[in-house]
Amino acid sequence: MGNVSGIYKVWENDWFTVEQIDSDTFAVSEYKHWEETHSYLLLGNDRALMIDSGLGISDISRVVRSITRLPVLLAATHVHWDHIGGHKFFHNIAVHEKEEKWLSVEFPIPLEVVKKNLVQKECEFPADFDIDQYRIYRGKPDQILHDGDRIDLGGREIEVIHTPGHSPGHICFFDRKKQFLYSGDLIYSGCLDAFYPTTDPYEFMQSVKKVEGYPIERILPGHHKLDISVRMVTEVGEAFGYLYERGVLRQGEGVFEFLGFQIHL
Repeated sequence: MGNVSGIYKVWENDWFTVEQIDSDTFAVSEYKHWEETHSYLLLGNDRALMIDSGLGISDISRVVRSITRLPVLLAATHVHWDHIGGHKFFHNIAVHEKEEKWLSVEFPIPLEVVKKNLVQKECEFPADFDIDQYRIYRGKPDQILHDGDRIDLGGREIEVIHTPGHSPGHICFFDRKKQFLYSGDLIYSGCLDAFYPTTDPYEFMQSVKKVEGYPIERILPGHHKLDISVRMVTEVGEAFGYLYERGVLRQGEGVFEFLGFQIHL
């Protein structure tokens, strides 16, 4: 097993890679796709929390069941196609109140656009994947989440932090005991997107400032490099502040390069 800063690669199949963060925290990653999405499985004494469900290209629930038989609550950092693709494989689903309708009524991006994004770069999809059969999940959530909510897993409590900007109902999850921040699309090493009609660059900046106040020991992002520095929260916050001070923190300004990440406005 490989080890990068305490992260152990447990196994991989034709699509997923499972990496162990600690004894009861796992990353389930889709490195074979250009999005390089990460979903996370957090184990408590009584139940488990699944944060995001990835692209929906392969059945992520089989991976989850290979790790635990605990009942699972699936909660999305936000309702974008690359974070809810595997929701169809789960039954107990939670979402922030501001994106309930995106999940249950209508996803904000047409299916054909999602399909185009899904296959825009070459990759070796699993043999049983059929793009013609791909659908965006739609269903009524079982639980609505709000800023400051606590999710009790039994001996492990996860805090919900509303961090709008990338999307109206984007949330991060914070394990205060471990001091782990599950940052979704708020913080990661790559291009941080705030150019969609449903994004808000100023709110994005404010949300980064909000999480800067948390005692974070590890960031667990939604995409790309899994092992990133905690200092990245400050660096992203400073970058947004720089753009704001220059008067260009608005959509349509393009892509700005910083050390280790970009901001797309």
